[in-house]
Amino acid sequence: MKSILILAITAVTTMASAQSIQPTVNVTGEGKVIAVPDEVTIRMGVQTEGKDAKTVKAENDASVDKVLDYLLKMNIPQNQVQTEYVNLNKNYDYNTKTYNYRASQTISVKLKDLSNYDKIMAGLVSSGINTINGVEFSSSKMEAYEAEARKKAVANAKEKATEYAGVLGQSIGKAVAISELGTSAPQPQPMYKVAMSESADATQRTLAPGELTITSKIQISFMLLE
Repeated sequence: MKSILILAITAVTTMASAQSIQPTVNVTGEGKVIAVPDEVTIRMGVQTEGKDAKTVKAENDASVDKVLDYLLKMNIPQNQVQTEYVNLNKNYDYNTKTYNYRASQTISVKLKDLSNYDKIMAGLVSSGINTINGVEFSSSKMEAYEAEARKKAVANAKEKATEYAGVLGQSIGKAVAISELGTSAPQPQPMYKVAMSESADATQRTLAPGELTITSKIQISFMLLE
């Protein structure tokens, strides 16, 4: 009798557990927002070579000082200018069988007005910049664009879940789980050039910022209703 009672309780528990399992539909939604960049970060540097380490470093520092002074005169805030690295290397020239030294410093500058790009770039080159490592575009409204992309991703997920359930003659209920898979804004491929001479025309347009595509992906589980 005791064994029968245990089996009956187990059967009831199993049935209750099975009934408590709520079927769900799991979908991934994607949302995209197109934005026009209004900011650009320029990564550039100064390289100096010579036979004496002390002289090379001093010349490099002097060139960088001119660059920083120019940015100050152009009213670029100090918090938008950053030294990224400083190097001094000793190299061997196998052709001349002599050693030489190379000093380099890399600086990043963030411009919040793209219309000043060409003018400032020409001035930087005249001040001593001789390497450009690239540009990175961004938007001052990035947080708002990312929030909009996330909302679109949620709406897209709900639309897909409703479509899937409808094909089965069912409907969806409330969301029971939400996971953000990430938000990204791949850089547009810019077109730019810099005239490495003081005679460069500062009015010449040399940069095409293109567009930023902000993409958000979100995974949501909805209750599946009869």
